[in-house]
Amino acid sequence: MKNVVALLLLALVATATAFTGTPLQLTRSSPAAARSNARSTLVMRERACDLLGKTANRKARVVTFSHRRIHKVQQVNLQWKRFYSDDLGRQVRLRLSTKGIKTVNKYGSIDAAAKKFGVNLGKF
Repeated sequence: MKNVVALLLLALVATATAFTGTPLQLTRSSPAAARSNARSTLVMRERACDLLGKTANRKARVVTFSHRRIHKVQQVNLQWKRFYSDDLGRQVRLRLSTKGIKTVNKYGSIDAAAKKFGVNLGKF
């Protein structure tokens, strides 16, 4: 009788401690992410120009030989471009459209173009 009571008490304690353990860690942190300087290279970004905000034309249509109108997406021609910012004293790497690159050339520097379009270069 004592053995059965002891066995039931042991089973009760085992099940109680099974549910009160350490909680599961829902987010994984890799050692590489801990070493990085708060800028991750694997961030999903919108396909938009950082300076002008140009996005894809989703309403483009192609007319086939049989005169069917098929919708297609015309993506923005985005290029990674590095500019030296005099205000920040360092280089900034932006994802600009080709028209955005021409705009920077027109204004003479990335600082003047960013000021004109209200872009904070500090986050790049």
